[in-house]
Amino acid sequence: MKRVVGLAVLVTIVLGMSLLLALSGQSFYPSENLRWLAIVYLNTTYNPYLPDFTVWSPESVTAIVWDYRGLDTLYETTVFYLAIIAGLALGRGVKRLNQRPTDESGLSPIVKTVTKITGPMILAVAASIGLHGHLTPGGGFQGGATAAVVPVVFIVVFSSFYLLWKGVSSQRMLTLRSAGLIGIGLTSIALFLAGLLLGLPSYVFQNIAKAGSPLSMPYDVRGALLSGTLWWFNLFEFLAVSSGFTLAFIILMTPEAEEKW
Repeated sequence: MKRVVGLAVLVTIVLGMSLLLALSGQSFYPSENLRWLAIVYLNTTYNPYLPDFTVWSPESVTAIVWDYRGLDTLYETTVFYLAIIAGLALGRGVKRLNQRPTDESGLSPIVKTVTKITGPMILAVAASIGLHGHLTPGGGFQGGATAAVVPVVFIVVFSSFYLLWKGVSSQRMLTLRSAGLIGIGLTSIALFLAGLLLGLPSYVFQNIAKAGSPLSMPYDVRGALLSGTLWWFNLFEFLAVSSGFTLAFIILMTPEAEEKW
């Protein structure tokens, strides 16, 4: 009886949401006119004719996230870091098992072989999403979240102890996570510190040179577009997110040791 009721509720929710989407599609039509703020963003994210305003990034979303509202993104990253720290604090003092995985642990040899092949492929795609976030849709967070799929798959396919025995420990992931956050912080104040040393006006989260502030991050290297700070922000965010999620997965999926009296 409970299964029938649960199925009926699920079907009702799906049909109700489908009806709402169908009705909204018939009654709401977005305006063809862009708001003035959207026009400003689209005209300045990549515009060589406005060197004092452009971000040199064809991906406007990344430009907004890490340049126009970079300080807000930094706070969001800090909150995510503190959430990881809080999770570790809750599990502080809990002893974890640390056993060597055997050939019998995990799934079949075929699944393990396929996982070893597809794992590096997922990491390659994740790195492409993260490091090309200033050029195409994506970014450090999306790439880091994609890379975090790999440790989950390896834990399920091999065992919960596989990563630990391969050197992917919670301490190393916490160190990598901290390094990513420190890198984001240093990138945000790099030109400001350079301005202090050189006696030139500069700003926190400054990227490309602005009117009255001649300092600028390099927006390309031998023709390869970096968009100033955006590539570095994506790199460090990639490290921070991938290691943060991996750390959480290791803590959640590693069984606790039983107390012996």
